[in-house]
Amino acid sequence: MSGPIIAFGQQPCGFFPRRFLVAKVWTARRLQQELGGEIVFFYHDADHDPRETQTTLRHRATGEAHKLNFTFANKVQRKYSPLYCKRLQPDWQDNTARQLGAFVEPAAIEAFKGVRADNVADFCLEIYRALGMLEGVRVVRSGDPAVRTAACAIDDFYVDVPCDGETVRARVVDGVPKLHEGGPSWRELPPCEWTPAQISPARDTRLRWMQTVIGCTHYIAGAGEQAYLRTEEAPDITFVRRDEIDRSDEAYVDLPI
Repeated sequence: MSGPIIAFGQQPCGFFPRRFLVAKVWTARRLQQELGGEIVFFYHDADHDPRETQTTLRHRATGEAHKLNFTFANKVQRKYSPLYCKRLQPDWQDNTARQLGAFVEPAAIEAFKGVRADNVADFCLEIYRALGMLEGVRVVRSGDPAVRTAACAIDDFYVDVPCDGETVRARVVDGVPKLHEGGPSWRELPPCEWTPAQISPARDTRLRWMQTVIGCTHYIAGAGEQAYLRTEEAPDITFVRRDEIDRSDEAYVDLPI
């Protein structure tokens, strides 16, 4: 497609999207109106941190903030599996839907109940679509083997490998896959071979890795990203600060987005 490619990136960030992600979408749409071109969402579903999907909702009567999240099959899956491998528990969706009436409008509950997915990353993506957030947006997933194979080689990365009956996202340190157990403690996994289809970037190599696949002309950066993005590695990209939004870390539940 000719014309600008306007990109933004984010991990799955709640079963209702966090407000900062919605602000990135709004910024992208504003730029598209000004410049034309295409919007691309780099969906980093290979991230493994379960805190990323924590969803903060406000009680409709009291205004009190409540935090909800997915439930996980076991400790290894919760802590180390990439989000696209964290399986939905059979009763999680129904149990959560029964709680939502105190926090969101009926239309949002129906969108939540209508999602059909078997893992955390797919669920988040499908509800973002159901809420209208991704209309006209192309999604590129970091867990997609075709994307990984097409990306450039990087020297700082994670690799998806088997461990204790699960797929885990292990940091490669001096050629050895390791799981961070907290503080200075690491669990070293058995040596193994891997292919580019199992690799996902670390924080400092994500921009370069992503850009070889997306080739964006404009990138919308959130507040946290601005602190670590190595913009000097991508002189061909115009970096744009996302629009401001209040309560940025809470969920956005007004429809449509």
